[in-house]
Amino acid sequence: MNDTLKTYSPIDNSLYVERAFAKDDEIQFALDRSLSAKKLWANTTLSERERYCSAAVDALVANKDEIAWEICWQMGRPISSAAGEINGFEERARYMIAAASAALAPIMLPEKTGFIRYIKREPLGVTFVIAPWNYPYLTAVNAIIPAIMAGNVVLLKHSAQTPLVAERFAQAFREANLPEGVFQYLHLTHADTEKVLYHPAINNVAFTGSVAGGEMVERVTAGRFLNIGLELGGKDPGYVRFDADIDHAVETLVDGAFFNSGQSCCGIERIYVHRDVYEQFVNKAVALTMQYRLGRPDDPNTTLGPLVRSSAAEFVRGQIREALAQGAVAHIDSQKFVMDQPGSAYMAPQILTEVNHKMRIMTEETFGPVVGIMPVDSDDEAIALMNDSDYGLTAAVFTQDIEQGIAIGEQLQTGTFFINRCDYLDPALAWTGVKNSGRGCTLSSIGYEVLTRPKSFHIKTNN
Repeated sequence: MNDTLKTYSPIDNSLYVERAFAKDDEIQFALDRSLSAKKLWANTTLSERERYCSAAVDALVANKDEIAWEICWQMGRPISSAAGEINGFEERARYMIAAASAALAPIMLPEKTGFIRYIKREPLGVTFVIAPWNYPYLTAVNAIIPAIMAGNVVLLKHSAQTPLVAERFAQAFREANLPEGVFQYLHLTHADTEKVLYHPAINNVAFTGSVAGGEMVERVTAGRFLNIGLELGGKDPGYVRFDADIDHAVETLVDGAFFNSGQSCCGIERIYVHRDVYEQFVNKAVALTMQYRLGRPDDPNTTLGPLVRSSAAEFVRGQIREALAQGAVAHIDSQKFVMDQPGSAYMAPQILTEVNHKMRIMTEETFGPVVGIMPVDSDDEAIALMNDSDYGLTAAVFTQDIEQGIAIGEQLQTGTFFINRCDYLDPALAWTGVKNSGRGCTLSSIGYEVLTRPKSFHIKTNN
């Protein structure tokens, strides 16, 4: 058995990080320390938690430039945009810290003669966070900061592709002087991850990853009656109505499709365009896509980096080849992107038309830089196609008729609905999905409800 975690950089397939996996005694020690810490941490004041968490955020942000390079080398995001993740991390963290007071306040019920009644929110205990590589800070912070603010302690297992992120979080909390055991991380094998999931010390699980990963979490924890949050995959659609600002729609949707090389659970993977503006939209989208610069992500001129590994790129290429064999039309000449080579993690962006829902490219999560575009004749047709999916994470409509846009949104099976934007998480809004995109919720005041349990107080007075 391999006893070390090895992270190979998608930049050049070189070994970038190597760490020992946690041994059985180290895992047990971490779990024991979590159990000890949760009793003390649950009794801290909200102002104390805010002070520690704010200081940790400060510490991470102070190292933004170094962290950007680590993101670049671990998962391949262009250095030109890598630091933006820390900006997003800070926005989410500071919002959730600020929102905690109101979100965690007791619910005081109306006066009833002879009684005092209220509902208090108590922490769950030990939260096990399993975080992915594609947005390694943004996804992790959704669970870590709110969990700690709610009075829980956190054990983090980060992706083997981005192990330095876990270490950066730990460093930040050390600099913030967070009490021992409130935040810990472990580099775990898949087998040991399953053991931790089933361990009686774990009270709550926050998982972000694939549908298959979510199924594993549910299978392993079956019968434990745990509180489980699952943020899974997506096949997110965009719809361009006849009255849309086409230039804005093109710019926004192309970025939503290709940012992070399409490796985003809420990235745009399919676009429906009203037939009246279809040709115009496609032509402009192709022209904009041709401006992307595919290259090494450590080159500041690169705007499109490699996929996380060559096997991921080959999966996407396979979807494209299959779609083309079924009649799809490719609009981007990959030969104009010289880094795109068979067997390589570097892959040119692609726009496909003449696609339909019998093709995997329009139904199966792709997680790469390709998007299919279909014409539609009406809002009803667009709604039907957008809902024709096993996923429901986000959906976007581009229109100048906000009222009609909202009416469309009311009919869509999705966790987040956008008008005239896409691929963004506002921390004040609940982040959730339907169907195979997951269950539970992070962010917003509602995100605190899944990190606490209600405790009712029913007190009879002498009156």
